[in-house]
Amino acid sequence: MSQSVCGRFAPTPSGRMHAGNVLCALLAWLSARSQGGRMVLRIEDLDPLRCPPENAALLEDDLHWLGLDWDEGGSAGGPHAPYYQSQCTDFYEAALQKLRNKGLLYPCFCSRAQLHVASAPHLSDGQVIYNGRCRGLTAEQIRRLSQQRPAALRLRVPPETIRFTDGCTGTYAENLAEACGDFLVRRSDGIFAYQLAVVVDDARMEVTEVVRGRDLLASTPRQLYLYRLLGCRPPRYCHIPLLLAPDGRRLSKRDHDLDLGRLRQTLPDARPLIGALAFLCGLQPAPEPVCAQDLLPHFRWSAVRKTSIRIPQAWYQVPPNRWAVRTEELYAENPAL
Repeated sequence: MSQSVCGRFAPTPSGRMHAGNVLCALLAWLSARSQGGRMVLRIEDLDPLRCPPENAALLEDDLHWLGLDWDEGGSAGGPHAPYYQSQCTDFYEAALQKLRNKGLLYPCFCSRAQLHVASAPHLSDGQVIYNGRCRGLTAEQIRRLSQQRPAALRLRVPPETIRFTDGCTGTYAENLAEACGDFLVRRSDGIFAYQLAVVVDDARMEVTEVVRGRDLLASTPRQLYLYRLLGCRPPRYCHIPLLLAPDGRRLSKRDHDLDLGRLRQTLPDARPLIGALAFLCGLQPAPEPVCAQDLLPHFRWSAVRKTSIRIPQAWYQVPPNRWAVRTEELYAENPAL
């Protein structure tokens, strides 16, 4: 494979990475490196209040400890700088102008309460299916409402079904109008929406492959629509299974679920963690300690599990350096393995 392959890891530094974030970083790195490609580290700190700079520095230290390197991005910079979304306002504004010139943007004055009263939550991410409440406002209505509260910006979507083939999960299709409705590209507080920012950044950084969690699968049709409108070529997507706590909930930074701060206190190096994650996602037959580099010759997407992965209770009860000797318990608690 040529050097044209470009993967990326794009974490939000709102807290310490947990095991699910590590799995995403590992699979993104393995996929790109196994194809002879390069890696980009992008810091998705769109909301600076939730993402202090010290978190980004700690994240880089954790990646070095894990043995997951990158070719450009983060504090090292590179040819596609800036790599911190908080510094990319001009790029996002330029994209908004392109959409505005197409007549596809309109101000939205709906409050969160109004949105949730108007429509049921979106099944995948808790967002609402927007009903177009502000889509037909007159100039006078916009002027009056602007005096009461700042407006968000929404993008008009067609009643079109967008399909794509995911490298991990297979074919996925979604009708934009039915699944999400007109979606936000800039919030009322001026912060740019994830959907717009991630498309602009992946395009300008020449990313060809995006590896991320299954929870973001439903956002991909919206992003493919934006790629088309902005005249950019979309990357290949691979949405990986989510790691779940023993009780079935998603891992959370807020709850400090298997976060690297705690894990690094009990581990001599990253190999037990890398080996355990490789075992759970299907890349090796037992949770034996291994470094990321050792997994490269055997990496293939067909081996990666397609369904969510429940972490064994044992991982919450014994030190990580003992995970490898609990193989029988791991199989017992994960019969699907």
